[in-house]
Amino acid sequence: MSMAKYTVAVAGATGYAGGEALRILAAHPDFAITCVAGHSSVGESMAKHMPHIPQLANLVVEDTTPEVLNGHDVIILALPHGASGKLASQLDPNAVVVYLGADHRLEEQAAWDEFYGGDFYEHWTYGMPELITGKTADGAYTRQREALPGAKRIAGPGCNVTATTLALQPGIAEGLVEPKDIVADLVVGYPGAGQNPKRPHLLAAEALQSALPYSVGGTHRHIPEILQNFTHAAGETAADAGKFTLGFTPILAPMSRGILATVSARMTDKAKAMSDEAIRDVWAKAYEGQDFMVLLPEGTLPATGNIIGSNAAHLQVVTDRKSGRIYAFAAIDNLNRGTAGQAVQSLNIALGLPEDAGLTKIGVAP
Repeated sequence: MSMAKYTVAVAGATGYAGGEALRILAAHPDFAITCVAGHSSVGESMAKHMPHIPQLANLVVEDTTPEVLNGHDVIILALPHGASGKLASQLDPNAVVVYLGADHRLEEQAAWDEFYGGDFYEHWTYGMPELITGKTADGAYTRQREALPGAKRIAGPGCNVTATTLALQPGIAEGLVEPKDIVADLVVGYPGAGQNPKRPHLLAAEALQSALPYSVGGTHRHIPEILQNFTHAAGETAADAGKFTLGFTPILAPMSRGILATVSARMTDKAKAMSDEAIRDVWAKAYEGQDFMVLLPEGTLPATGNIIGSNAAHLQVVTDRKSGRIYAFAAIDNLNRGTAGQAVQSLNIALGLPEDAGLTKIGVAP
């Protein structure tokens, strides 16, 4: 006997993030895509925009209005930052709404004002189930997963944020890294920077055979969100994020998907006194029972080619005793684990479905 499926409306349906949400939802046993909405593509057939998802061929792009989006069980907003506020306030309070942009991720208005500007919107339940949020009295980790059941408003994390957080959070939770002087360098596939023909540096002629950094010098908008997560992993509140510093450099590389994060931090005295095996065991324990988190065997490093199309994160940690630093690595598919897959995982939890429904750990390789 099958239960009725949850109906889903997706706004921003023709962009990268919306398209990936549709790709995952189309194969999900518990969801039925009943509405696709857009802006410049209103009235056009999804057969034109998403030929790789034949199930959507008979849908036509509708306008992104509350009237169109309301009436569905789940509403996914794959919209740029600043686009949610007015719209979200008019959506059915009983619908489960997932916003894949930045508008509802940050808890502290000062961080929003500095990196985004414009209206500050309320913080929604953060959709990163594996995020460590502290420890219980007996030393077990608490996680963001516990905040998601029954949630009606979910903020999907940033893609670079996800890779950086998952790489380093075990070391932060166990006091193995100094909070100052954390450095993250990320090799990022092109969808990570968004889809916009007005930005010619994102075109193939510019991209192929070339790598270039962007949003450098502490300006990237994912920085405050990463610091917020690090603070939670340390068992503190977002207001304490100033304890951490992050040098953050994303580098666009000619890949259609994928993020490889290299995150390094100074070892604390506690870490220096531990063996490499003991440090690695901290990561193993932190991700034990977290099905989508794959700590690779010693000596095997994460590669983006192994996580394409999957909701997994491939992780590794090594020590550099000469420089006194821990190096943590994460590879994710920026559209799946970094955006839509993680959002569907959070939705599954919010609705009481199996957490892995409609999701896979199997990568498309080679």
